[in-house]
Parts: sequence; structure tokens; C-alpha cells
Amino acid sequence: MIERTLSDRIHGKIGRGKAIMIIGPRQVGKTTLILKYLEGVDYAFFNGDDPVVREQLDTPNTEQIRVLLRNKKTVFIDEAQRINNIGLTMKIIVDQFPEVQLWISGSSSFSLFNELNEPLTGRKWEYEMFPISWEEFENNKGHLVAESQLEDRLRFGMYPDVINNPGEEIEILQTLANSYLYKDILAYTGIKKPDVLDKLVRALALQVGSEVNYNELSQLVGVDKNTIEKYISVLEQAYVIFRLPSYSRNVRNEIKKGRKIYFYDNGIRNIIIGAMNEVNLRTDTGALWENFLISERMKQNKYKLTLAKPFFWRTTQQQEIDYVEENGTDLKAFEFKWNPKRKAQFSKTFTEQYNAEGKMVSRNNFREFVIV
Repeated sequence: MIERTLSDRIHGKIGRGKAIMIIGPRQVGKTTLILKYLEGVDYAFFNGDDPVVREQLDTPNTEQIRVLLRNKKTVFIDEAQRINNIGLTMKIIVDQFPEVQLWISGSSSFSLFNELNEPLTGRKWEYEMFPISWEEFENNKGHLVAESQLEDRLRFGMYPDVINNPGEEIEILQTLANSYLYKDILAYTGIKKPDVLDKLVRALALQVGSEVNYNELSQLVGVDKNTIEKYISVLEQAYVIFRLPSYSRNVRNEIKKGRKIYFYDNGIRNIIIGAMNEVNLRTDTGALWENFLISERMKQNKYKLTLAKPFFWRTTQQQEIDYVEENGTDLKAFEFKWNPKRKAQFSKTFTEQYNAEGKMVSRNNFREFVIV
């Protein structure tokens, strides 16, 4: 098992009177991590993928919950996002059974279902878990072995099952994409056109690293702009993609409402477009590198609570910075180059106006960027 960065933060929260909730994409190891804490513990387990469990936990009263808990002091509800009114059920457990440690896993942001946050205000510790981070991978494999597999990680991504089963990456990624990627979206959001969703995800995968235009996507996919915006929001809450907004403060002609879209995992992005060939044979290496670096930075900032805010920057004159990070009054600019021999051109308009430090990230120094 690959040791997860979240472990230390979670360990100190056990037994403090709040639910411990881990959310994130399916198959990234949420259940595995929780079960590690439950080794040797007598606990009650409920799987939200089971329709019987969903019926049992759909708006029960306090006495019904008492019967279901069977005097257990630890309760684990897996895939909780699939249970109607789960927020109220969790509130009853936390409030009425203070001696019980409640563990929750969810494979989508619960805001997708608009039923969790208000009932559990002040009653939960919430953590996001993502595919394996480079730091976790390196700690498990060792520095030299990890770096020797960098190109594989650009192709196949960082899902635990993918990393732990070399030679079976494509088959595993196909299963992930076909069986899990849209499961919660199609089941619970009222989206009735999976073919439209599939076209949109493919279009986004082909535009990684480029500024996304909702009007162009609307024409390409064949639905109106409002539908595109809704589907992208849902895909983000289901941990398929995430958005990077444009940075603008002072400079004339800055793009103020732009956005780029990245995938939480390179392997998922690649399997969607059916492009699994080696890095040196590809025309999208720059996009792969950018998606990898930004997703890894995102994991680190979330796990380490850096409070850094991520952006990209561009003007209408096509001056551009790949990645901008604001942390308090500190502003840094990064350009990404797979080939370390290539030079990065930093816009003086940006660096001088914002007094920002500029740095190129290549294969030679990427560890400094992906391990915060």
C-alpha cells in the first residue's frame, strides 16, 4: 500500500466528536485509507452502492439508527453520496450518538446533491483525496525509480490500481473510464444525454492547456451554452476535471473571464481520446506535461493547506503565462517546458507590473514544483 499524505492530518482527528469525511474520485484509495484506520476495530459498515443500504439510511429516525448501529462505537458509510438525505442521517448520528466515530467516503462532491453541507455545519472534518501524488509515489518507489517512470506517469496517470499493475494500465483505465467516470453524474444529476457528456469530455481532453470557449464547445458538441456550463460544473464536482481561472488585476487588455480546464489524471484524459502511445511519439507532449504539473501542484496545495490560489494569465495581444500562483502578497509565474533545453519567455508586462518571480519548470527541476 502506498502511504498517503492525508494520513497524518486525519490521524489527529479521530475521537474528537466529528464525522471524518473523505471525498474524491472513485478508485483513488479512499476506502482503503479508512479501512487502514479500522483494522482491529469492531465497526458497522454501510455501502451506499447497495440499494438495501440506501433504503435503510434514507431519512431514518433516531431509534431506527440506534438499531442499525447495533451498539458499535465506529461507523463507516462508504459511497455515501448515493444515499438520499444522507446529510440529515449523518447529523443524527453525530448529535445523538456522540460516543460514535463516524467515517464517510464519497466519490463526488456532496454539493453535487445539495444535501450535505447545511446539516453538517461544524460537525465534520472534510478531506479531499486524489490519485496518487508524485510525492507519495516517490516516497514509495524511491527517487531514482520514480523518475525513471516519469514518462509512464504522463501516459498512464497516477491511479493506485494503474501504478500497482504495470502492463495492465490500458485495461484498467478503460474500466475506470467506462464504469466509474460518469456513474454518479448520470445517476443523480438528471443529465439524460450521456452521448453529449461523452462528446464534451472528449472535446475538453483535446483542449487541455488551451483556453476553453463555451460558445465554441456549444457548436462542437451540439447543445446550447448554458448546457455546456452546467455539464462542466457537474464534471468538476464529480472530480473528472477542474478549472483554472485567468488572473487579472491591473494590466490593460488582460483576459478577465477566461478559463482553462485540466483533468485530475493524465491517464483518464489519454484513455478518453484513445491516445496511449509513448511520449516521444506524441504531438501533445506539452499538453500532457502541463496537465501533469498543474494537477500535481493542485494535490500538494490541497494536502498541505498552502492557501495558494492558482491561475493562468493572458492578454488580448497573446502574451501568456502558463501558471500563476498567488499566496498572500506573493505572486509567482511558471512556464512549463518538457524539453529542458528550450527557453521560457516571461512577459515583462506581467513580471514588472506585478513584481513577480518567473521560473521555468522542465524535466530537470520539476520536483521543486510538484513537492511543496
